[in-house]
Amino acid sequence: RQPVTKHTFRHYRVLGKGGFGEVCACQVRATGKMYACKKLEKKRIKKRKGESMALNEKRILEKVNSRFVVSLSYTYETKDALCLVLTIMNGGDLKFHIYNMGNPGFDEERAIFYAAELCCGLEDLQRERIVYR
Repeated sequence: RQPVTKHTFRHYRVLGKGGFGEVCACQVRATGKMYACKKLEKKRIKKRKGESMALNEKRILEKVNSRFVVSLSYTYETKDALCLVLTIMNGGDLKFHIYNMGNPGFDEERAIFYAAELCCGLEDLQRERIVYR
């Protein structure tokens, strides 16, 4: 087993941006398996006093085991960032589907499907006694 570093992965396009950094697609060089890499910029974390939030997020993601919630696969750090490598959910996030797939919103049947997935994910978190965001 080799230590995990930024060189363990090939990094691809940005999938999204958040308050502490961005999420990009990445691929394990040795296996070709795809993940999402959430890069939390150390400067932003320190500036916003988010150290405990970042550690809490890592602990929660390590604990989660759900088909409906991303989970933590690897972690590593660089000089500038803490990196959380997560299972990738293909298809984009809910906001993308609401605003970028034709007319804003979607029909009731599709809304019910997404609501059911959200409920399943929340149920899995609640089973682990996790309340987050």
